[in-house]
Amino acid sequence: MRLTATVFAAIVGVFIIYVGIGFLTTPQSSASGYGAPSWPEDQGTAFLAVKGVRDIGTGLVVFALLLNGHRKALGWALLAFAFIPLGDMSIVLEHHGAASTAFGVHGGAALFVIVSAVLLLREAPHAAGVREVGVAPAQIRQ
Repeated sequence: MRLTATVFAAIVGVFIIYVGIGFLTTPQSSASGYGAPSWPEDQGTAFLAVKGVRDIGTGLVVFALLLNGHRKALGWALLAFAFIPLGDMSIVLEHHGAASTAFGVHGGAALFVIVSAVLLLREAPHAAGVREVGVAPAQIRQ
Protein backbone atom coordinates (compact mmCIF):
# COMPACT_ATOMS: atom_id res chain seq x y z
CA MET A 1 0.00 0.00 0.00
CA ARG A 2 2.92 2.33 0.75
CA LEU A 3 4.34 1.87 -2.75
CA THR A 4 0.92 2.56 -4.28
CA ALA A 5 0.58 5.77 -2.25
CA THR A 6 4.05 6.88 -3.33
CA VAL A 7 3.42 6.13 -7.00
CA PHE A 8 0.02 7.87 -6.93
CA ALA A 9 1.50 10.98 -5.27
CA ALA A 10 4.33 11.06 -7.82
CA ILE A 11 1.80 10.77 -10.66
CA VAL A 12 -0.11 13.75 -9.23
CA GLY A 13 3.11 15.79 -9.06
CA VAL A 14 4.34 14.85 -12.53
CA PHE A 15 0.96 15.35 -14.17
CA ILE A 16 0.26 18.79 -12.71
CA ILE A 17 3.78 19.99 -13.58
CA TYR A 18 3.24 18.68 -17.13
CA VAL A 19 -0.06 20.58 -17.36
CA GLY A 20 1.62 23.72 -16.02
CA ILE A 21 4.43 23.52 -18.56
CA GLY A 22 1.82 23.13 -21.29
CA PHE A 23 0.03 26.30 -20.18
CA LEU A 24 3.34 28.19 -20.27
CA THR A 25 4.64 26.88 -23.59
CA THR A 26 1.47 26.30 -25.64
CA PRO A 27 -1.25 28.20 -23.79
CA GLN A 28 -4.00 28.14 -26.43
CA SER A 29 -3.74 24.44 -27.22
CA SER A 30 -3.52 23.56 -23.52
CA ALA A 31 -6.51 25.76 -22.81
CA SER A 32 -8.67 23.90 -25.31
CA GLY A 33 -8.39 20.76 -23.18
CA TYR A 34 -9.62 22.59 -20.08
CA GLY A 35 -13.24 22.42 -21.22
CA ALA A 36 -14.36 26.05 -21.07
CA PRO A 37 -16.12 27.33 -24.21
CA SER A 38 -13.83 30.35 -24.77
CA TRP A 39 -10.38 31.62 -23.80
CA PRO A 40 -8.61 34.96 -23.62
CA GLU A 41 -6.69 35.99 -26.71
CA ASP A 42 -3.71 38.25 -27.38
CA GLN A 43 -2.61 39.96 -24.16
CA GLY A 44 -5.27 38.09 -22.19
CA THR A 45 -3.25 34.90 -22.57
CA ALA A 46 -1.19 36.07 -19.60
CA PHE A 47 -3.94 34.55 -17.47
CA LEU A 48 -3.14 31.17 -18.98
CA ALA A 49 0.49 31.62 -17.93
CA VAL A 50 -0.72 32.33 -14.40
CA LYS A 51 -2.42 28.93 -14.40
CA GLY A 52 0.78 27.31 -15.67
CA VAL A 53 2.93 28.84 -12.95
CA ARG A 54 0.47 27.83 -10.22
CA ASP A 55 0.23 24.27 -11.54
CA ILE A 56 4.01 23.91 -11.57
CA GLY A 57 4.19 25.32 -8.03
CA THR A 58 1.57 22.81 -6.88
CA GLY A 59 3.57 19.94 -8.35
CA LEU A 60 6.77 21.16 -6.72
CA VAL A 61 5.05 21.17 -3.32
CA VAL A 62 4.04 17.54 -3.89
CA PHE A 63 7.66 16.56 -4.60
CA ALA A 64 9.11 18.67 -1.78
CA LEU A 65 6.93 16.85 0.75
CA LEU A 66 7.36 13.43 -0.86
CA LEU A 67 11.14 13.62 -1.18
CA ASN A 68 11.55 14.82 2.40
CA GLY A 69 9.45 12.00 3.80
CA HIS A 70 6.60 14.16 5.07
CA ARG A 71 3.97 11.70 3.93
CA LYS A 72 1.24 12.70 6.38
CA ALA A 73 1.67 16.38 5.48
CA LEU A 74 1.59 15.39 1.80
CA GLY A 75 -1.69 13.57 2.39
CA TRP A 76 -3.25 16.67 3.91
CA ALA A 77 -1.80 18.89 1.17
CA LEU A 78 -3.23 16.62 -1.54
CA LEU A 79 -6.60 16.69 0.16
CA ALA A 80 -6.47 20.50 0.08
CA PHE A 81 -5.19 20.46 -3.53
CA ALA A 82 -8.28 18.45 -4.53
CA PHE A 83 -10.13 21.76 -4.29
CA ILE A 84 -8.35 22.86 -7.48
CA PRO A 85 -9.77 20.27 -9.91
CA LEU A 86 -13.14 20.44 -8.12
CA GLY A 87 -13.11 24.20 -8.66
CA ASP A 88 -12.06 23.72 -12.29
CA MET A 89 -14.95 21.29 -12.77
CA SER A 90 -17.38 23.83 -11.33
CA ILE A 91 -15.98 26.62 -13.52
CA VAL A 92 -16.34 24.55 -16.69
CA LEU A 93 -19.94 23.63 -15.81
CA GLU A 94 -20.84 27.18 -14.73
CA HIS A 95 -19.65 28.58 -18.05
CA HIS A 96 -21.49 25.97 -20.11
CA GLY A 97 -18.35 24.10 -21.11
CA ALA A 98 -18.20 20.43 -21.99
CA ALA A 99 -19.71 18.35 -19.20
CA SER A 100 -17.65 15.38 -20.37
CA THR A 101 -14.46 17.36 -19.76
CA ALA A 102 -15.74 18.78 -16.49
CA PHE A 103 -16.50 15.37 -15.04
CA GLY A 104 -14.03 13.23 -16.98
CA VAL A 105 -10.93 15.41 -16.73
CA HIS A 106 -11.44 17.59 -13.67
CA GLY A 107 -13.72 15.29 -11.69
CA GLY A 108 -11.47 12.34 -12.47
CA ALA A 109 -8.40 14.30 -11.42
CA ALA A 110 -10.08 15.32 -8.16
CA LEU A 111 -10.99 11.70 -7.43
CA PHE A 112 -7.43 10.52 -8.13
CA VAL A 113 -5.95 13.25 -5.90
CA ILE A 114 -8.40 12.39 -3.08
CA VAL A 115 -7.60 8.66 -3.34
CA SER A 116 -3.88 9.50 -3.24
CA ALA A 117 -4.44 11.65 -0.15
CA VAL A 118 -6.44 8.95 1.63
CA LEU A 119 -3.76 6.33 0.91
CA LEU A 120 -1.12 8.57 2.46
CA LEU A 121 -3.27 9.53 5.45
CA ARG A 122 -4.15 5.90 6.23
CA GLU A 123 -0.53 4.74 6.40
CA ALA A 124 0.54 3.36 9.75
CA PRO A 125 2.36 6.17 11.57
CA HIS A 126 5.31 3.99 12.53
CA ALA A 127 5.76 2.10 9.28
CA ALA A 128 9.35 1.73 8.16
CA GLY A 129 10.65 5.01 6.83
CA VAL A 130 7.63 7.12 7.78
CA ARG A 131 8.72 10.26 9.58
CA GLU A 132 6.67 11.73 12.34
CA VAL A 133 7.06 15.48 12.38
CA GLY A 134 5.85 17.52 15.28
CA VAL A 135 6.79 19.40 18.37
CA ALA A 136 6.92 17.64 21.70
CA PRO A 137 5.46 19.56 24.62
CA ALA A 138 8.06 21.15 26.84
CA GLN A 139 8.56 19.66 30.27
CA ILE A 140 7.43 21.84 33.13
CA ARG A 141 10.19 22.47 35.62
CA GLN A 142 9.31 23.04 39.21
